[in-house]
Amino acid sequence: MDLVGACRAFVHVSDRGGFTQGAAAARIPQPVASRRVAALERHLGGRLFDRSTRRAVLTPFGREVLPAARRLVRLAEELEYDAERARHSPLRLAVPETCATRDLAALGAAGRDAGLRLDFRQAPPQARAAALRDREVRAAVVAVPAEVAEWTVPLGVGSAVGLGVRLFFVETLRVGRGERAGGGRRLWIQPEDDVPHVRDPLLRARDALGLAPAQVGVASSLADAATEVLAGGDLLLCTEGQAEELGLYWCGLGEPVVARGYDLVAEGPDEAEWLRAPLSAALAHCLDAAPAPAAPGSGSGRVS
Repeated sequence: MDLVGACRAFVHVSDRGGFTQGAAAARIPQPVASRRVAALERHLGGRLFDRSTRRAVLTPFGREVLPAARRLVRLAEELEYDAERARHSPLRLAVPETCATRDLAALGAAGRDAGLRLDFRQAPPQARAAALRDREVRAAVVAVPAEVAEWTVPLGVGSAVGLGVRLFFVETLRVGRGERAGGGRRLWIQPEDDVPHVRDPLLRARDALGLAPAQVGVASSLADAATEVLAGGDLLLCTEGQAEELGLYWCGLGEPVVARGYDLVAEGPDEAEWLRAPLSAALAHCLDAAPAPAAPGSGSGRVS
């Protein structure tokens, strides 16, 4: 028996004082309302209405159970409302700031195809992880070491002029004879790569080679770092796709070799897997990710 439907018919008939009017209020045919009330009476084991009169008059038993029937109907309506809102409310997904608007739109379209409405929140790595931890988002693309990543993005060096090499080595940042200390070119790490598995190997290499502390450092923003590259002749740690977007020459990074790694994390592992299946290809494109870890130096020359 449809207990909620039967209680809804019972409540409407009681409120309207008749089966015809109650059925109209419940938006069901009058015979259906009569059958549902009769089924509810059998289920509860008592008569709900006195049928000896033309009006639907509650029996003492009916008056006793009516409040509970109202509560059940109200709770069912609240459940239906919450379910409808959940179906149409967007799923907040934290993504890197490096994702291009067009690629995010394609990711959103892939979500629509899977019945998902995605609401993107672009943020640096630490903020994405914090947003997921604080439940400000339901899922996040988090930075992880490349060896355990779902998506891997090779990193190289972007420059305003061609470097003339297939691979760039951090040791080439050494200050040459006649240059003042601290006056050499700088390699900028953008905020998206300010994570231990990318940043720390570069800083260790800087210190081991005796470079000036400022020669390898983290920029406050990608725009600031790109400005120093275009105006000051510095270098940018970036993906090949970013170099193309910024109009830079790009080459692979020889030593140390670093790469971005990403995974999709949600409030529960099952939800993460549920999201990963329909979004994987669009996310890979959005992240400029390689299908598998690429060998260093796979790209060279000018990207434009």
